[in-house]
Amino acid sequence: MNSELLLSLPPNMCGSLPVCDPELAARCFATFDPPGSQLGSGGGTAYLLEQGWGASRDGNRDFQCLEGEKGESSAFFQWLERGNKLLVHSGGESRRLPAYAAAGKSFMPVPALRWKYGQRLDQTLLDMQKPFLDRVMAAASGARTMVASGDVLLEGSVDSLPDADVVLLGMWTTPEDAEHFGVFFCDQKNPEHLVKFLQKPAPEVTRELSRSRLFMVDVGVWLLSERAVACLMKKCGWDADAQSFSGGLPGTYDLYGEWALHLGSDPEEPDADVSELSVAVMAVENGEFYHFGRSSDIIDSSYRLQNKVMDQTQLGAVPSMGQPKQFILNSVFDARRSEDNTALWIENSFVPKSWGVTRRNVITNIPENDWTLELADGRCLDIAPVGDDAFAIRGYGFDDAFRGPVGDPSTAWMGSSVISWLEKRNLSLEEAGLDPQLDLQLAPLFPMFGQKELDGAFIQWMLDENPAASSGFSNHWKNSTRLSAREIGQQANLKRLMDQRRDFCSRSLPVMIRHGANSLFYKLDISRAAQEYARAGLPLIPEEEIAWRGDRMLPVHDQIFRSAVCRERGEEALAKQHKQEAFDRLHTLLVGPLKSKKPDPFCPVPKARFVGGPGRVGPDRAGGGREPPLFCLKRGGSFFSVFLNTNGQPPIQVFVRHINEPELVIRSIDLGLKETLKTYEDVGAYNQLGSGFAIARAAFALTGFHPDFNGSFQGLENVDAVFAGVTARAPRFQCLEKQLEAFGGGIEVSLLAALPKGSGLGTSSILAGTLLGGLADFCGLGWDCIEIARRVSALEQMLGSGGGWQDQYGGILPGAKLIETKPGLSQDAVVRRASSEFFDEAIRDGRILLYYTGVTRVAHDVLGEIVCNMFLNESEVLTALEGIAENGAHALDVVQRGEWDEFVQVIRKSWELNRKLDSGVNPPAVQEIIQRIEGSYAALKLAGAGGGGYMILITESHEQSMEIKRKLTGSPPNKNARFVDLEVSKTGLQISRS
Repeated sequence: MNSELLLSLPPNMCGSLPVCDPELAARCFATFDPPGSQLGSGGGTAYLLEQGWGASRDGNRDFQCLEGEKGESSAFFQWLERGNKLLVHSGGESRRLPAYAAAGKSFMPVPALRWKYGQRLDQTLLDMQKPFLDRVMAAASGARTMVASGDVLLEGSVDSLPDADVVLLGMWTTPEDAEHFGVFFCDQKNPEHLVKFLQKPAPEVTRELSRSRLFMVDVGVWLLSERAVACLMKKCGWDADAQSFSGGLPGTYDLYGEWALHLGSDPEEPDADVSELSVAVMAVENGEFYHFGRSSDIIDSSYRLQNKVMDQTQLGAVPSMGQPKQFILNSVFDARRSEDNTALWIENSFVPKSWGVTRRNVITNIPENDWTLELADGRCLDIAPVGDDAFAIRGYGFDDAFRGPVGDPSTAWMGSSVISWLEKRNLSLEEAGLDPQLDLQLAPLFPMFGQKELDGAFIQWMLDENPAASSGFSNHWKNSTRLSAREIGQQANLKRLMDQRRDFCSRSLPVMIRHGANSLFYKLDISRAAQEYARAGLPLIPEEEIAWRGDRMLPVHDQIFRSAVCRERGEEALAKQHKQEAFDRLHTLLVGPLKSKKPDPFCPVPKARFVGGPGRVGPDRAGGGREPPLFCLKRGGSFFSVFLNTNGQPPIQVFVRHINEPELVIRSIDLGLKETLKTYEDVGAYNQLGSGFAIARAAFALTGFHPDFNGSFQGLENVDAVFAGVTARAPRFQCLEKQLEAFGGGIEVSLLAALPKGSGLGTSSILAGTLLGGLADFCGLGWDCIEIARRVSALEQMLGSGGGWQDQYGGILPGAKLIETKPGLSQDAVVRRASSEFFDEAIRDGRILLYYTGVTRVAHDVLGEIVCNMFLNESEVLTALEGIAENGAHALDVVQRGEWDEFVQVIRKSWELNRKLDSGVNPPAVQEIIQRIEGSYAALKLAGAGGGGYMILITESHEQSMEIKRKLTGSPPNKNARFVDLEVSKTGLQISRS
C-alpha cells in the first residue's frame, strides 16, 4: 500500500516548495500551522490531516475522496482508509538551529557518507529519513497514519509490527539518556505491552520504575489506526457530524505531553476515551538515533553517521578516516584548516583564502566575496538572501537558544548577551529601538543590505567579541533596516538560496572528480550528478588528471559518468562509446586474472571414455533475481537458492569424449545442431551473443584451448625478467590443430538442455558450469566447485551478458543454501546450508508449484539495463538490490526455523523487489496469467531476472494448489505453458566416467 506524504513546514517553505523542489511538491501535501496559533504536536497532527483531506476534496491531489456507503458524514475517514498517511512535522522556528529555520529542519542538507552509495551532494534530512519510515510503514498491517519528527534520523530494522490502535517505536537506553525523551514503561514478561508513558522523567524516577518495568525511549515515530486517529481528532475538537473543527481550528493539544499520558494499562493520567485504545511498543532492532535539533547536533550526528561503518575493508575507495569534525557541503572553500579546527559546519557558502576559521563555527549561505574575516571560537555566520537582491547578516553563538528577554543579561547571544554586545559598540537598547522584554527571537538585530553594500570589515565588527571602536559602523548598524530571526525565517528568498546552493554544488563537482579515490564522487548517484554537470556546462576532466590511487573500479564508474553526461548533452555517439568502454574495463577486471592463471590441458582419460557432467536447476527462492556483478564487487552478494530436478531428471547434461580428428566439435542434442572449431579464431568468437554455441566456445577458451588462456603460450614472464637478461620464450603452438595433435586428438562435447531459453532458471550459467566441470575433469585441470563457479563468472563477462555469480553456485552445489560473497574482485562464495525437508514437505503437499509461463525473455536484456543503473549508483536500484540481499539472508533464517507464513512473506517481498528493480519484469502476458489465478495463491514470483520463463507459485494448502491447476490447465494461456514436476536435488554437480 502506497503512503501519502504530508508535511508540516514553516510558512515560507510551504510557499517556496514548488520552485525549490518541484519533484517533491508534486508528490506530497504541505501546509503550516495557522499564524499566531499554538496547536501543539497533537493539534498540529489533527490540522495537517484535516488540511490534507481538504486538499483531496478540492481536487488538487490524486487521493480523491470517494462517496460510498458510509455517507458524507464519514468522508474524512473514507479518505483516511484509502492509503497510509505519513506525517512529518518540521514546522517549528528552529531557534536552536537558525541556519535552517526558513526551510525547516527536514530540508537541511546532510553530508554524503563515505560508506554509502547512491547519494546526492544536496541530499536533505528528509531524503535520509524516508527509507526507514517507509520500511516501518511496510511492516504495519492495514491502513495506518504515521507521525514522525522532522529533526530526527532513525536507523535500524523493524520486520513486522503488532496490530494495535497505537504502535510506538522505542529504543533501549540508560536512565540518564532517557531524561531527555518520552519514556515507555513496559511489562517485564511482555515488552510489547505498555504500562505507562512518562515525559522526560528524572533518572531516579526511571531507575525506581525499572525495578518492576522495562523501559525504552520514544523515538518519535507513532503509528495510529483509524480508531486512534478518531480519538485524537475528537480531543482536538473535531465535530464528526459537521466534518470540521469546532471554531474552525483544532484546539491546543500535545501528543506527547497530554495524549500519551493517557496510554497504557496503568496510565499516568487515565482518560476514558484514550485509555481504551490498544497500545503496543516495538523496539527498533539495532536502533540508531540521530538528532538534528541544534547547531551542535548537526555536527555530532553527522560525525556519528560518517563513522557508522568502521570496518575499513568494507568502505572501498574513500578519503582518509582521520578527518576531525569538519563538514564542508555545497560550498567553494579555499580557506586554510587543520586538525585543530574541529566542529566546523560550512554549507552553501563561498569561503576564500582570506577567511580564518577556528572551532565551533557554523557558516551558511555566504555569497561569493573577497572579504577578510576571522571567526573566533563559537562564532557563527549566516547571510540569508531576502527579496530580489538583499541579504540579512545574522551572527550568533554556537549554543544560542534564541529565547529570553533581550534586556536580561543571562539571555545568551554571540557569546555573551545583547546588552553586552551593544555596550561594546557604544549602543544601548533604547538607541537600538529594543524593548528590554522583547524575546530574542523577535528582536530586530540583523541588518539587511544589497549585495554591493555587503562589507567584510563591517561583518567582522559585528562578529568580534571586542571590536575596535567605530562610530561609523555603529551608526551603520543602528540606521540599517534590521530583521529579527523570526522575520528572516519568514522573508528569506528560498529560491535564491537554493539556486546558490546548486551553483556551488556544481562548481565542486570537477574538484571532486580530480581527487578521484580521495573524494566521494564515485559513490554519489552518478545519474543525478551527470544531469547537474551537463546543466552547468562543465567540461569533462581528462582521465590522466584524476587521482585513482590504484582503485581499478573507479575508472569504470568514470566512463559511465562520461556516458551519462554526453547523453544529457545529446551526444549519443560519445555516450555509447563511453558506455562500451565501461563494460570493456569491467570485462578486463574480471577476466584478466584468469589469463595470468593459464591452464595447460592434457588428456589423462583413456581415449575410449566419456566424461558426463549432469547439472540441475537452481531457481532463486528469495534472492529476488540476479544481483549484477558490479553490486557484488562493491557490496558483496547474498542469495538464497534451491537446487532442483525437474520432471524427475537433471535437465542439463554434458557429455565429453575424445575423437581422433584434431578439432573441437560441439553438438546440441536438444537442438539437433553441430559446429566444428578448427582454429583459435573459431574458439575466440565466443563474444558473438546469440550464437547457440557461444558458451561452449568460451568454455573451450577458459580450459586452455585459446592462446589468451593457455599455459603453454608463455612469453615474457615479467618486466624484471627482461632486465635480468632472460630471453622470452616463443609460443609452443602456432595453431589449434598443433595444440590438439599434442593433446592426442580432438574433443567432442554434446549438450543437453531440457529447458527453454529464457526460462529464468539460470540455464546458461548452469550449462556453463557443467561444461567447464566436464572439460576440467577430462583435461586433468583439477578444478573444484569454487574454481568452476569463478570461471563461469568470467565466462558471463566474456559473453557480454553482464550476468551475476549466483546461478552457477546455486546449480553446482546441492540442496537449499544461502550463498554469500564479500566485496572485492574475487567473488568466492561462503555457503550456509539449510535443511531440504522444508521444501520436500511443501512440494509433497503441493504448496510449491513450478509453472512454465510460455513467455521467454533473454536475461541479457534485463541485466544490461540493471548493470547500467548500477554503474550510475542510481539510489532506487541500489535500495532494491540491498533489499534483495537482506531478503536472501532472512530466507535462510525462516527456512531453518520452519516458518511457512514467514516464507510466504519472503517470496512476496522478493517479487516486490523484482518489480522495483526492473519495470519489465512483469510484462502483460505474465500479468494476464497472474490475473487468472488471483485469490488462489499466497505468493508468487518469476524465476531469475523475470520477464517470463518459470513462475514459482506458493499456496497455503493442497486445495489451493488444485484450484490453480484447474484455472491454468483447463484453458492454457498459450500452447507452451505447463506445470512441471520438481524435487530438491541432494547431489549437486556430478561427474562420472564410462
